[in-house]
This record gives sequence, structure tokens and C-alpha cells, in this order.
Amino acid sequence: MTPAESTSTGNNALAATVTDRLVTANRAYAGGFADPGMDARPVLRVAVVACMDARLDLHAALGLELGDCHTIRNAGGVVTDDTIRSLTISQRALGTRSVVLIHHTDCGLLSITEEFRFELEAEVGQRPAWSVESFRDLDQDVRQSIRRVETSPFLLHTDDVRGFVFDVRTGLLREVSAEQITAGD
Repeated sequence: MTPAESTSTGNNALAATVTDRLVTANRAYAGGFADPGMDARPVLRVAVVACMDARLDLHAALGLELGDCHTIRNAGGVVTDDTIRSLTISQRALGTRSVVLIHHTDCGLLSITEEFRFELEAEVGQRPAWSVESFRDLDQDVRQSIRRVETSPFLLHTDDVRGFVFDVRTGLLREVSAEQITAGD
């Protein structure tokens, strides 16, 4: 019996996937949904770039409500070309003026290397075109991300760019100053 057949016969508990559960939850959400009457422009005119780590509840940690910010998430919260793409659209088309960058303690990118790409190549026969963007030093990578934002020719507003490390054990943010650049940076 296929999962679809199983579902149609009432055996939902065994056949339901995580996606099925999410779709069911969405139906319940939509049942009580009321259009908040806002557009895509963030009320606080801020874009937050953060890691995709499931332990980071950015809205709760930053005291944000629906519509307050744009949230851009990826592995490590690093500023990649695609992050610059999203920030450029956020600023130029949707009015954001501030950028908050958030890395976190115990990040998975601290424990893998660019060798990951070569391992993938060995497994699937093709090396990914993207970089892993792994790092060994959280503060240093936050500073690099700040510099990538501040030096992008596509971004109009780079005077309010700040970087932080979120502690996954305490929930506290610790600011990383862009001025703390070390030799060889």
C-alpha cells in the first residue's frame, strides 16, 4: 500500500510525513487567519541575516512581531552573494535601512570544512559550485560578514550594520565590533 492509499484508508498516523503534518497545521492556522493588512515593507526598516539553526527563534530573541523585519537565513548566517541579492532587494525595493547580522555559538559550520564539497563530488560525481563558507572563529566571521555588507556596491545603506553572536545556552546576544579586525584580515 502506498502512503497515499494508506492515508485514504484512514491509516494517517503511519503514513503522515512531516510535510503532511505541516500542511495540516497550516489548514488550522488558515482557519483563524485574518489578513493583517500590511505590505512587504518591514515596519522597523531592518533586515536580519542569521543562521538557519533551528535553535534560533529570532522573533522571540529580538522582540520582533510579524511585519517588523526581513529575515534572511542560511547555513552559518554568512553573507554570500545570495545574501547580498536579498539585502539589495530589501533595501532598494522595500525600504530597509539597517542590517543586523547574527551568528551563534555551537554552529555546525565551525566543525566542517571546504573539504565537504570534495566529499560531495566523490559521492555524486559533481562538485557544488557554491562555497561551504565554513569558519573557525565566530567573531572573525561576523567581522567578515560586516565588511561584505559595508563594501557591497549594490547596497545603498551601510551606515547601520551591526554583528552579533547569539549564545544558544543563554539566549544572549554579544556584539562583535567591526573595529576589532585582527592582523591578516
